[in-house]
Amino acid sequence: MPIRLLMSVALSSVAAIVTLASAASSATQVPRTLVALLARYASVGVQVYMVVVSDGSAGAGQQGHVPRPDVLLTSEELATIRAEEARCAAQALGLHPPILLGFPDGKLGDYAGDRGLIYRVTERIAEELQRLNPDVVITWGPDGGTGHPDHRVVSSIVTQLQRTSAPGVPERLFYMSLPVEAIRAMNPQRGAPPHQVPQARYFTTRVPFTPGDFAAAKRSMACHRTQFSPEVIERVSSAAAAAWNNAIPLVPAFSAVGATDLFR
Repeated sequence: MPIRLLMSVALSSVAAIVTLASAASSATQVPRTLVALLARYASVGVQVYMVVVSDGSAGAGQQGHVPRPDVLLTSEELATIRAEEARCAAQALGLHPPILLGFPDGKLGDYAGDRGLIYRVTERIAEELQRLNPDVVITWGPDGGTGHPDHRVVSSIVTQLQRTSAPGVPERLFYMSLPVEAIRAMNPQRGAPPHQVPQARYFTTRVPFTPGDFAAAKRSMACHRTQFSPEVIERVSSAAAAAWNNAIPLVPAFSAVGATDLFR
């Protein structure tokens, strides 16, 4: 059976950064399926998919003191453009076309406004996981990468599905985080949110990537023209490359260690 890797992200100004997560795999392995933004695995025949949960329609903002190109766009225009940017990014990495679920940007956790929304989001993510039947899933950690609420909700839902053994959800679930240096480089005026990046000891999985993988990731990030200027791409890429040191750190979501005492 092909090995599948899935990455679930919320389409926003941060989602494109995940394209920097280019990883390595053995060329001797049989074709596999990966749902994630991992250029290296795609280059050696792994089937890589990306699930984008929200539509990016509320993404207008600023980079530093300079308004982003998306500021003057309507929400409908922005959603259309963001979908095309996601397709461009996936193509640049050699992935399958992105799976766009189209939920409202910035509102995945709006329980007061729509009490059924969280259940519909959960059901759609579960449906895609069952359909794709991945061997590995990568999503944001509880921090949401940069603290974005949509990212946090997606992480929680994917973790929930794994814990309940939902059909198609594999045991191998990993959390992706952005280095503090990259977060600061992306929004110098805000800096890094507090208590954002896990301690180094939790990153027990480190997947090497090549300069070619990283170049593909930069091309992918450049597809998101409404979100990132060339200057921001260079700044964030340089910061991430230095922090990662040729290997993407990932946190396994679960440990198989058993215990009978909470304090031992």
